Amino acid sequence: MKRVRVVVALAGALTLTPIPATAATPAFTLSGGVSAPIHSMADAVRETVYVDSGLDLDGDGTRDRVAADIIRPSTTGRVPVIMEASPYYQSTGRGNESEVKTYDSAGVPVKFPLFYDNYFVPRGYAVVLVDFLGTNRSRGCVDVGGQSEIASGTAVIDWLNGRRTGYTTLTGSATKSASWSTGAVGMIGKSWDGSIANGVASTGIDGLKTIVPIAGISRWYDWFRSDGVAYPSYSSPTGLGSQFENSNARSRCGAVRTQMTNGSPANGDYTAMWQARDFVRNASRVKASIFAIHGQNDLNVKTLQFGQFWDAVPATVPKKLWFSQTAHVDPFDFRRAEWVSTLHRWFDRWLLDVPNGIENEAQVSSEREPDQWADDATWPPAGTVSTVLRPSSSGLGTAPGTGTAAFTDNGSATPSTWLSGSNTGRVIYSTAPLTSELRVAGTSSITVGVSSSTPTAHLTAYLVDYGPARVRTGEGIRTLTTESCWGESRTGDDACYRNTEATAGNVDAQVIARGWADLANYESVSVTRTITPGTKYRMTFRLSTTDHVIPAGHRLGLLIGGTDSSAIVRPSQLPRLTVDLADTSVRIPLRGSVPSASAAPLVANSVSAGTKGELG
Repeated sequence: MKRVRVVVALAGALTLTPIPATAATPAFTLSGGVSAPIHSMADAVRETVYVDSGLDLDGDGTRDRVAADIIRPSTTGRVPVIMEASPYYQSTGRGNESEVKTYDSAGVPVKFPLFYDNYFVPRGYAVVLVDFLGTNRSRGCVDVGGQSEIASGTAVIDWLNGRRTGYTTLTGSATKSASWSTGAVGMIGKSWDGSIANGVASTGIDGLKTIVPIAGISRWYDWFRSDGVAYPSYSSPTGLGSQFENSNARSRCGAVRTQMTNGSPANGDYTAMWQARDFVRNASRVKASIFAIHGQNDLNVKTLQFGQFWDAVPATVPKKLWFSQTAHVDPFDFRRAEWVSTLHRWFDRWLLDVPNGIENEAQVSSEREPDQWADDATWPPAGTVSTVLRPSSSGLGTAPGTGTAAFTDNGSATPSTWLSGSNTGRVIYSTAPLTSELRVAGTSSITVGVSSSTPTAHLTAYLVDYGPARVRTGEGIRTLTTESCWGESRTGDDACYRNTEATAGNVDAQVIARGWADLANYESVSVTRTITPGTKYRMTFRLSTTDHVIPAGHRLGLLIGGTDSSAIVRPSQLPRLTVDLADTSVRIPLRGSVPSASAAPLVANSVSAGTKGELG
């Protein structure tokens, strides 16, 4: 089917005809309060630099060089940099259309994936796309969140600020400077690319002015594990990293792969290897402003990843958040016009020092229904209180419970089977129908007193909104045949992308927060303890970060179960679990009246439970 192109105009977007750059052309100029397209993409400078990373992880006796492909305006003025670092440029590609880098016969970069170059280079920005060490045209090794990955970003930022040496080739001695750079850098990227933005920011490096992590990881342990229990996607970072290694890394990086395998034991313990990939631990060093984007239904990079980083960075760091109903989706594909406009103003503010006041506007924009957004001045919103609710025979309320509740883990349950009432391997507690709306905004946790009939036991907990709703379904988008254009196209690099629309449906219940744990880690996520059958253990574990409004008439539910087969591996011996209600509670950040309890039965015919997808 033939694609139809639609050219979209924003304030300052495609409203001025680009003119060839001359010595008199300024680095940027404003029109309507935003940077305007005054530089020609046809004249843009395209080049590659190979920056000394300071590491020799591939052990060839030469320090690993990281390749960075650059496109910048042809101007004598200095320009700031929008930078994305990725392992995907010659493998799965970037964006909804899986774009990869291309080069001409001389090795000069031609295609720069995504719209950033087409849109921002005419407005006075350089775009720098960095190959992770061990991928594409870089040397070194892939170490999945480790020192190699962080050096892939910090080395290039240092070079852009004159603090590190760059070379014209991968192995030669001729050097290349960044005399065209102001030194101001903004890092952006989705998924793994957004993760490195978090990691580089946690070093506190000078020159990094802002980061825009889209579904970014802040703690790699939490992508592979959840409080001691493993996710089934990959057993260790080795399996993930090996998919993206170039030929040099495949032949030389066995020691790095072994280190990752040994540092990620199957028992789910948090080790020194995981600690080295924990950006939350060093979040106090962050100086760069943050514009975070995450999907409420993203079960690939779960919402806890942004929530724990958001909470850990210093209060002085300017922050902004978009929280969609999608799964693992870029905002360019669920809120395109608003995204380009907002990102434009965000980069103008932090990279060009344009005093547009965006940092004083609403801190959070949350999607309440498909394509229906609501803004708040701060996040969590004012009036949010950490509230303890307790399960009991009367339902879910503030009063402590008594007695016990038991269920048998069959190892095959899913959110849909548990919530539909067709699976009894869980217990559910509910409030009465709400008399006014209740907002859950932040990161919850559950404390459960439980005994197991076997020496192995895994736990699941959900917060559930029971009541009819219209929601995005699946990944949250459908790709259309029409296109819209965002910036200036040039030979070999099209600025036009296929449009999308929301996929939506009606449900009776929504899982709004979830968490999983291995009871053997009841004492510490770093230490596995022996579970004695019949002995009660008390364990606290985290639920995912959320921003969700439960309307009046709906009910808030708490589900406690064994193995959620859609998310975690099953224990070696499936147990019967007995929950001590007097020793069980859930701590939830709530805004609104605390609901009363209700023991009415809960059954949902249709459930919104999130989508896992693949990293990337």
